Amino acid sequence: MAAKRKRGALAPGKAKRARSAPTAGEAAPEGGPRDGSIPPQEYSIPPPVSQGKWKNKERVLIFSSRGINFRTRHLMQDLRTLMPHSKADTKMDRKDQLFVINEVCEMKNCNKCIFFEAKKKQDLYMWLSNTPQGPSAKFLVQNVHTLAELKMTGNCLRGSRPLLSFDPIFDREPHYALLKELFIQIFGTPQYHPKSQPFVDHVFTFTVTDERIWFRNYQIIEEDASLVEIGPRFVLNLIKIFQGSFGGPTLYENPHYQSPNMHRRLIRLSVAAKFREKQQVKEVQKIKKKGTKVLVEEDPTEVVFETPAEEKPVEIQLVKPESKPIVKDKKKLRKIQRKKQKKLFRTEG
Repeated sequence: MAAKRKRGALAPGKAKRARSAPTAGEAAPEGGPRDGSIPPQEYSIPPPVSQGKWKNKERVLIFSSRGINFRTRHLMQDLRTLMPHSKADTKMDRKDQLFVINEVCEMKNCNKCIFFEAKKKQDLYMWLSNTPQGPSAKFLVQNVHTLAELKMTGNCLRGSRPLLSFDPIFDREPHYALLKELFIQIFGTPQYHPKSQPFVDHVFTFTVTDERIWFRNYQIIEEDASLVEIGPRFVLNLIKIFQGSFGGPTLYENPHYQSPNMHRRLIRLSVAAKFREKQQVKEVQKIKKKGTKVLVEEDPTEVVFETPAEEKPVEIQLVKPESKPIVKDKKKLRKIQRKKQKKLFRTEG
């Protein structure tokens, strides 16, 4: 029976080799120290890629309310994928107040929040907030396209830090300047983040067109520095900017904003107006048909161009005309006609 050996003990016959320093007679290895010490190159550990310290500890909580559709769920998952400094949470109940989100962010140790709020199962709203002090902004999300769509042909490294590109109008208007700072703090990946990669291969663009903010994500190709869209893409229609987090005094209200309910109501009114116009045209046509026709008096000038026709003498035929024989065959009819002609020639001769 083999004897058990203790943990850490060596097997019999195998002694641990001790690294001995070179003697005075032995020459030191080339390039190494001559005092007999062990060269430090053999035990050196390569430094990490990023030796900096993670100072900007921004954490973004991305979650939604109940009642969102599949497209919103995919958009939320795409943002979590693109932002390595984000965290997830369960869906919030509709009955809960928005102030509860500040407590959820505190429990998740997050100081920024992106909250998707769904209403009527067709309208999507996005909240961007700096918790718990504020400010916060509410947007209406339109024209959502996710990463899974085939027309997005670009690709980037997961966890890489993006460049943020803003329209020049963000520096002119004060409310756009506030939104620019909020976008930088939320969408910008902190430097030396543990889950981020030390590469920059894509860019987030924020463009203002038609009083709306258009978000796009492009890949930067190394060969010619051209851009290829990755996704997702969506349009943010600003509603209000609040001083606090998810509430408080209103700092800015968009005068060009039109609610989805009002937009749908105007569409229904336009369709109803067209229908009423068609009915009125039909009623006018019926009235015209039922109305008495007004007889126009005879115009005396109509007789000017009338010319009397020549009177032909009346001829009375006393003899009954001969009946023509009904022949179905044309050849027989021709033969009969030829015989009649021959008889006429003979009588005349």
